[in-house]
Amino acid sequence: MTAVDEIKSRLDIVDLVSETVELRKAGKNYTGFCPFHPNTRTPAFVVFPDSQNWHCFGQCNEGGDIFNFVMKKEGWDFPEALNFLADRAGVKLEPLTRQAQEEKDENDRLRDLLEEAVTFFRHQLLETPGGKPALDYLKDRGLADGTIETFGLGYAPDSWDSLASYFNEKGHTEEDLLAAGLVSPRDSGGVFDRFRKRILFPIRDGGGRMAGFGARGLDPEDLPKYLNSPQTAIFDKGNLLYGLDRARKSIRKIDQAVIVEGYMDVIALHQAGFENVVSPMGTALTESQLRQLKRLTHRIVLALDADAAGARATLRGLEVARQAMDREYDPTIDPRGLLRHEARLQADIRVTTLPEGMDPDELVNESPQAWEETLKVARPIVVHVMETLSEGRDIGDAKVKSEIAGQVLPLIEDIPSPIERDTYRQRLARLLQIDERTLIQGNQGPAPPRPTRRRRPPPPAEPRPESTAASALLTNTGYRQEAYSLGVLMRQPDLIYRVDRSLQEAGLRRLSVKDFIHSDHQVIFRLIYESLEQNLAEPVDFVLANLPLSLMEHADMILAETKDLTLSDSRVLRDLLRTILDLRRRHLSQSIDQLRYLMETSQEEGDSKVRQYQEVLAQHILTRSLIDQAAKGQTH
Repeated sequence: MTAVDEIKSRLDIVDLVSETVELRKAGKNYTGFCPFHPNTRTPAFVVFPDSQNWHCFGQCNEGGDIFNFVMKKEGWDFPEALNFLADRAGVKLEPLTRQAQEEKDENDRLRDLLEEAVTFFRHQLLETPGGKPALDYLKDRGLADGTIETFGLGYAPDSWDSLASYFNEKGHTEEDLLAAGLVSPRDSGGVFDRFRKRILFPIRDGGGRMAGFGARGLDPEDLPKYLNSPQTAIFDKGNLLYGLDRARKSIRKIDQAVIVEGYMDVIALHQAGFENVVSPMGTALTESQLRQLKRLTHRIVLALDADAAGARATLRGLEVARQAMDREYDPTIDPRGLLRHEARLQADIRVTTLPEGMDPDELVNESPQAWEETLKVARPIVVHVMETLSEGRDIGDAKVKSEIAGQVLPLIEDIPSPIERDTYRQRLARLLQIDERTLIQGNQGPAPPRPTRRRRPPPPAEPRPESTAASALLTNTGYRQEAYSLGVLMRQPDLIYRVDRSLQEAGLRRLSVKDFIHSDHQVIFRLIYESLEQNLAEPVDFVLANLPLSLMEHADMILAETKDLTLSDSRVLRDLLRTILDLRRRHLSQSIDQLRYLMETSQEEGDSKVRQYQEVLAQHILTRSLIDQAAKGQTH
């Protein structure tokens, strides 16, 4: 039994949920008002004791197990929920290796040291004359005392050794301070304070643990304007997003993450009530940062400055965004250098342009409504790119047309929806004042030819079974039944819970990957099941986003085969159950035939495994009898 299974076996979902939701018994289940959206009329939140799951049939239309509930309630990721529930259930998680434990202990020690540094810098800001100019600056920028306290802002005094001396007196060595990134080594030996005469912004990871600092110079002559902690065992600016620890719950709730450029922007927006905002450690986004956001939402808005640097940063970030949202890792080289992976975007990335000369903190301090309007008019990334590239340029120039088309068309070709692709082609054709057929045919003058969807050798004359399921679907009943079941479940994966309840009532095990013999179907089923364990995207989008490229054609076929079904019709559930039961009967009948053959062979050879085969055979025959009874019940 895994740790997750043991936790589920020890904790009851009704007890857990009832601590924060007032539940009322309704038959075998419990109902209440959903804690994740405002509702005081209809108790659409249901807890199922039998399956140990919950589901909101109202605005949320989400559900899951105890892990999903805790993750959604607290804004945690799975490891955080696992640790919390393991502690509550008294389950000891698998211990770390000795080396890993030593690294964890060392990292924890560095984090404790950084927490002490937060206290030191905070004291310098609030309690010393040297910190008054920094405090005045923060208040002039519109920050309230409570906000300064909440974000732990501080000040590094104008001294080469005040911090080093303070920590030396507390018994910390120069090696400790160097490892934490608080001091820098002198060429002549010794160390000096890394941060001097700067406002300090504590940087925490997504779980709220200290990782390092960002520092803003007060003197315009101080270069660089912003200085971060150096690379350490716990500080990697490419893996951190400022404010994520405070934003993650809001990002999940709103289902949108907004990326701004600066620490002050994040703080001011949080203070104004817009808490779904984060910032990278600079203007360039990294794959790791975008992946962290993708775990919380697939709707991301880049709210960068309107100047040329901001526009260029957006275009640089696009390349990383495409890599992070890829469903496949099949790199090809784009002639323009913008796109390094031929794949479809799996997030809704939009760009909003701020008013000229204004930062997000200035905008929200002037008018919170103006900030909301700015987000509402965020443009799809493709639209932003084509308009950014064309802004201020002579669209009548053929070379300009060719250059813009050469950079925008690869983006359009990566859009999954054919309707969206056609729409963007039409928009680009109108922008460039050319015939849309010219774009489609790739007659773009000196620009490089339109890249193919994916570089792969031409298909063989005879389709391979592993790359296309068409022939199998037409000729193999079992394969067709599996595909039908998956098509229904892809469209409505929470039917798994209802199927499981029916199976268990019949004395049968729950639906699992074992019900699918074909490996391609096993991959799809696992993703369908995982789609129920996450709240980041619509289940079918989640499945398609994580599906191997080689199975995309088959998945499209499966969805096409079930597109005319009315999923609310109770007959769909009955048909699904009958199909699954028939699949199980087929599988069992094959196993029974194999066991009988093995028994006969073993008896002839005097093998001692005969008894073992007999026991398994008896169990199979009993299970088949239960399947037959359950199937008979579905026909009446």
